[in-house]
Amino acid sequence: MMALPALSVIALIALGPVLWAVWESLYLHDLRMPWLGRRFIGLQNYVEAFSDPRFWGAIGHTVAFAAVSVTSELVLGLALAAAVDSMMRGRGVVRTAMLLPWAVPTVVVGLVWRFLFETPGGLMNTMLVRSGATPPIWFADPLAAWVPVVLADVWKTTPFVALLLLAGLQNIDRTLYEAARIDGASAWRQFTAITLPLLKPALLVALVFRTVDAFRVFDVIFVMTSGGPGTATETIAMYTFSALLENLRFGYGSALSVIIFTVTFVLALFAIRLMGRRALVEPSS
Repeated sequence: MMALPALSVIALIALGPVLWAVWESLYLHDLRMPWLGRRFIGLQNYVEAFSDPRFWGAIGHTVAFAAVSVTSELVLGLALAAAVDSMMRGRGVVRTAMLLPWAVPTVVVGLVWRFLFETPGGLMNTMLVRSGATPPIWFADPLAAWVPVVLADVWKTTPFVALLLLAGLQNIDRTLYEAARIDGASAWRQFTAITLPLLKPALLVALVFRTVDAFRVFDVIFVMTSGGPGTATETIAMYTFSALLENLRFGYGSALSVIIFTVTFVLALFAIRLMGRRALVEPSS
């Protein structure tokens, strides 16, 4: 009962907009055609979304972006965390410096990386020309446009993943490595038999955070490509923004927002259940 006021405020702030979006998604609410009014149409907005090729294209772009960026961040973050963990001195300074890319606003990161790849005077193009290669027109090519977007996201969020994994590495008992070295285990064997199994909870936390965040990616793509060329880099969040705020289709855009919320909620719930199951199994093993 004493926690009820706080829980009520949290419910109002967190659940209020979600419930309103669900309610709005059941109506035909198009500000471009106000004479149609606000008519109840049930699940028709959802039917339109799931039958729209552009929606499935945005879903495919989002899944591909999340798979490439999150995998790259986990690999690079693990390597960076292992390097910092092996340092004898200056670990605190390096750990603080690692946070700098993550602390930079995403809009600034997007603008900087766009400048690096901007045609024709960007730094990346200059380096490619000097090496004898012919650079593509990055932001005009449907496939090449993803390269600066993914690199910008990986550069910004890899330090966050590295810090999560570094915390996991520092919780591993060092005597396990000493025993493995006495038994003649190689560095690779120690990594696969000790580090990876004991680091799985931290890896899972990093995977959950980054997957959920990557599925909602908007700002870096909005700044760098605006979903272009055409819809080649349009994610589901960009498509929702276009429907809701550019085309003023409040009902349809709300339906897309509910779909994003549902997918991210299911992903988070699955990961939490998986982490809880591991917490129950590992002590007994």
